[in-house]
Amino acid sequence: MKILVVYDTSSTKRNTEKVAQAISEVLKAKGHNVDCMYVKDVDPANVKNYDCVLAGAPTQFLRATKPIMQFLDTLSKDAFSGKIGAAFDTQLQRVMSGNAARGIEKKLKKLGFKIIMPPLITYVEGSNVYEMYLKEGELEKAKKYAKDVANKLSQ
Repeated sequence: MKILVVYDTSSTKRNTEKVAQAISEVLKAKGHNVDCMYVKDVDPANVKNYDCVLAGAPTQFLRATKPIMQFLDTLSKDAFSGKIGAAFDTQLQRVMSGNAARGIEKKLKKLGFKIIMPPLITYVEGSNVYEMYLKEGELEKAKKYAKDVANKLSQ
C-alpha cells in the first residue's frame, strides 16, 4: 500500500516531525511504501496517487496549524472517495490546550477519506512555546499507533 504521512511542525524541537517519522518507520517495516513529507514539500496534485494519507500537525491556538489546514483545503474531494486516512497531533496535556487532530480528521472525512483509526494524540511539555519537547513515552505511543494502523490496513 502506498502511504503519505504529511505533517506540519513548528517548534525548534520538531516534535510533530518526530512523531511522523516514527509512524513512517513502523509502516515501512511492515512492508508499506511510505513517503513522510513536510506539508510545504508536498505537491497537492500528487496526493491522489496514495492509497492512504496520515496527516498531522501541532496544536496551536486550540486547533491545527494553518499550513496543514490550507494544504488539506487545496485537495479535490473527488480524488479521495474511498481512500484511507487518519489524523495525529502534538499538544499540551491541559484542559484548554485544544486539539489539532480533530480538525484534521474532520477535513479528511469531508474529502471522502475513510477514517480507519481514532486520532493519535501525543503530548508535549516545556516552559515556553518555542522549547516544547515530547513527553517521555510519546514516540513509543506513536509506534504502537502505527502498528495498529498497519494491522487495520492488512484486514
